[in-house]
Amino acid sequence: MARTPASPLLAETSALLLIDYQPRMYYGVEGADRTILASNVMGLAKAASILEIPTVLTSINDEGNGPFTPEIVEAFPDAQVIERSVPGFDALADEDVMRALKATGRRQVVTSGLWTSMCFSFSALHALRDGFEVFGVMDAAGSESAVAHETAIQRMVQAGVVPCTWLQTVVEWMDTWANPKAPALVEEVFRLHNGYFAQHPSRAPRPERGIASTHVRR
Repeated sequence: MARTPASPLLAETSALLLIDYQPRMYYGVEGADRTILASNVMGLAKAASILEIPTVLTSINDEGNGPFTPEIVEAFPDAQVIERSVPGFDALADEDVMRALKATGRRQVVTSGLWTSMCFSFSALHALRDGFEVFGVMDAAGSESAVAHETAIQRMVQAGVVPCTWLQTVVEWMDTWANPKAPALVEEVFRLHNGYFAQHPSRAPRPERGIASTHVRR
């Protein structure tokens, strides 16, 4: 059956590709709050680790741009950051990155990166051309201006990339509060990276009761 943009995003069929979360690349982001952006991608990464989503990390010019965000790297102890040798803006033009992505065996690619206008969008478009179903996490990305960010999003969406947010992605991966990983997601991801969950008591919802178990009593 052919997949469409309405197809569900499944943890068991997804791979995560994170591109160029490096200090100098963050510095160049304008038109977005860098602190919120960093929190969003950290929430996405920690959730992927908890849910055991195969993840590919890639950087460019580590000497000039600095190392990939250490906290993200620590979330994936079995993954190595691939510093690209191809001096371009498409991460998947690098054979090592493409090989690592294909090695996951997953056809749904969830991706985000810095900057939206270049490495993130060019890599997402490449993945589409190679037959992957691509989901772009737009609120975990930023660019050199707000216009550049929004224009790149429009280009990706017009080409077939499915736009989403980090929290939407994680919740769709989780699927239900009955997921055995739900308690860890609440404590380690939702409460630390989302204001709504941060207001609630420090305990995860019981699967049989759903989110209601986290509600503050009135």
